[in-house]
Amino acid sequence: MPFAKLGLSKAVLEGVRAMGYVEPTPIQLRAIPLVLAGRDLIGSAQTGTGKTAAFALPILTKLDHPQPASGPRALILEPTRELAAQVETAFRDYARFMQLKIAVVYGGVGYGAQTDALRAGVDVLVATPGRLLDHLQRGNCRLDRVEFLVLDEADRMLDMGFLPDVRRIVERCPRQRHTSLFSATIPPQIETLIQWAMRSPETVEIGARRSPAETVRHALYPVANSQKTELLIELLKRVNFDSVIIFCRTKHGADRVAHLLKRNNHSVAVLHSNRTQKEREQALRGFRDGRYELLVATDIAARGLDIQDVSHVINYDVPQHPEDYVHRIGRTGRAQATGDALTIVTAEDLPHVTAIERFIGQKIERTKLDGFSYQYTALFDVEKAEKQGVQIGRARGARVGRGYYFAPSRRR
Repeated sequence: MPFAKLGLSKAVLEGVRAMGYVEPTPIQLRAIPLVLAGRDLIGSAQTGTGKTAAFALPILTKLDHPQPASGPRALILEPTRELAAQVETAFRDYARFMQLKIAVVYGGVGYGAQTDALRAGVDVLVATPGRLLDHLQRGNCRLDRVEFLVLDEADRMLDMGFLPDVRRIVERCPRQRHTSLFSATIPPQIETLIQWAMRSPETVEIGARRSPAETVRHALYPVANSQKTELLIELLKRVNFDSVIIFCRTKHGADRVAHLLKRNNHSVAVLHSNRTQKEREQALRGFRDGRYELLVATDIAARGLDIQDVSHVINYDVPQHPEDYVHRIGRTGRAQATGDALTIVTAEDLPHVTAIERFIGQKIERTKLDGFSYQYTALFDVEKAEKQGVQIGRARGARVGRGYYFAPSRRR
């Protein structure tokens, strides 16, 4: 079904055509009619499926009748400044043939330009919760005209501790409004927010929440902890990549890995929350433009950021939460392109690996690099035992790693 049959306004359709879009994605096909019909919406879809357009296009259609500038008529809350800036850009692109005022507010930068934009009046406001509350307390903005409220990446906002701020913001919006919520998972706190903030919402779920893209190939690379960096450098020598995102668990770890990679003549950008907003924008722009072949990042880059054509994701550190694995590797294999997700594993990572495999419902292949001078690690005993039909479990036997044992398999 083409976009023209979804009930979008003429100006919005012109914006869609200018962006080069031809047919709606599944999340857009199902969500757009619901928003146009005024139904509250809970949406879940994998990254790279066009989620932003799924709520932006119908909202812009509904706003396609200019009113005197005042408080925002549409409010979109995002957990990070990168996502907020990205979503604001998308709204501007879609609304290029409309007479709407669009603004974004987030922390890490000065208040001046944001204050001027808010006081001049906006139709669509994209914001992070903390900075928006600051503007509300300063009297720079009111939310009594909000017709459309979007809570994007709600579970991420929960993880970052923003839920109390979100509730305070929602309380300032009119009760009679349309509300959309997008979240990869619905933990109890999000369920409570849904019951409080939404009216009989429809749920649109595209693909299993736990499923990584089918176009991504997975591999685990067991190694001794002291050889992690050496193995990473060797992987980059042997892998035929176009662009790579390397995920680290901590900001300090990301800086350290980036420094070592630069010493090995790689062009590297770094992205984490201790970088200034200007540095983060330069890193993303340079990586998208091909100026940097590698992006070393913490989980700040795991969700939502529009980074296309990533050929490989390398988990230098295994994520501690299975959901984060799915979000990290969602940076590659997007829009039906193929990609590779490589994870460096040490003995201490075994519990997290087990949790990831259970979460995604598949066993990930263990791989060794031919000719690499491996030091001994107990992981190799695990690998040998698995090949001999022995499973890892919490049973009596020989201890391997941290809290894991070999137990004879009961399968015949």
